[in-house]
Amino acid sequence: MFARLHRPSMVSWLVSLVLAATAALAFDPSSSSNFVVYWGQSSAGSQKSLGEYCQDSTVDAIALAFLYQFPNTKLDFSSACKTTFSGTDLLHCPDIAADIKLCQSKGKIVLLSMGGAAGSYGFSSDADAKAYADTMWGMFFGGSGDQRPFDDAVLDGVDLDIEGGSTSGYAAFVTQLRSHFSSGGGKQYYVSAAPQCPFPDAMLGSTLNSAYFDMVFVQFYNNYCGLDAYPQGFNYDAWDKWAKTQSPNKNVKIYIGAPGSQSAAGRGFVDASTLNTIVNSVRSSYSTLGGVMTWDASQALGSGGSGSWGSSISSNLKAGGSSNSSGGSGGSNGANSTNSTSTESSSAEITTATTTGSSGGGSSSAPKRRRRI
Repeated sequence: MFARLHRPSMVSWLVSLVLAATAALAFDPSSSSNFVVYWGQSSAGSQKSLGEYCQDSTVDAIALAFLYQFPNTKLDFSSACKTTFSGTDLLHCPDIAADIKLCQSKGKIVLLSMGGAAGSYGFSSDADAKAYADTMWGMFFGGSGDQRPFDDAVLDGVDLDIEGGSTSGYAAFVTQLRSHFSSGGGKQYYVSAAPQCPFPDAMLGSTLNSAYFDMVFVQFYNNYCGLDAYPQGFNYDAWDKWAKTQSPNKNVKIYIGAPGSQSAAGRGFVDASTLNTIVNSVRSSYSTLGGVMTWDASQALGSGGSGSWGSSISSNLKAGGSSNSSGGSGGSNGANSTNSTSTESSSAEITTATTTGSSGGGSSSAPKRRRRI
């Protein structure tokens, strides 16, 4: 039977606002203490439900991975959701919808990550990108849509993890989506990006210079500039300079992206003690730090990983991550790439990709148990 879904009801909208207002704040956009995890791809081989991770005080924000095909929308969350709308291959995930609301009731934000290392995605023009922003507003946010994968749950924003295909249209996409966000009835929305550490990023460099981002989750691994190159080769300073001089949002927050275990990346994993040392050094030197991002929940927090690594990182962040006014992003709803080669890996797969801005999209298979990061 065809399920016709519409804009979230006024009752559910008011309930969401009340929950957001009364929840003990976990995610703080002006802080340097946030711990962000990607969830959905079960890269360690198994994963807990989204709701179980949101019960963990370690986590402040979660990026759902992935919306791996667009503008012809396809989602993949490994085994967490398999049901589809009748007559389509579009996922319908009521259990994840309930977990999104649970996360938000605890003050955590939930983003939808677009892209990944495996997928077929990209825009042919700015007009194509703007039209898809309109579609996403209706499917995942405060707009109305006939088919909403998470029913009346309203996500908190979008993450761009663009690792292939064309570089066209993303700035127009972000700007158009933000125009919807600004009319979203008072709800706070966020836009993030997950570039690789070589600066500027080959796929998102021009977009980061043109569009308004709240957070940038820099992948400091699988590259020469990663955590394993600290201190000489680690290039947080380049991203700090970009944030202060080139970003349209001069209060954008930069996150240190780290693999959650040895098997989560081809290179760049460091133990918790080493990463905490790096975080403390960066925090004492740069006002732009927003926290740590990790790939992924299953690796960093258990159901495959030991869980102690993520807890240690989050505890260290919370111990010294008080809010400051010099580099904070308020999550405002307002408003030339260089080629690089990186080796990307999860526990059993290494992907080598040279991004040239060509118009291909890569494999069309869903990125199960593999990582773009």
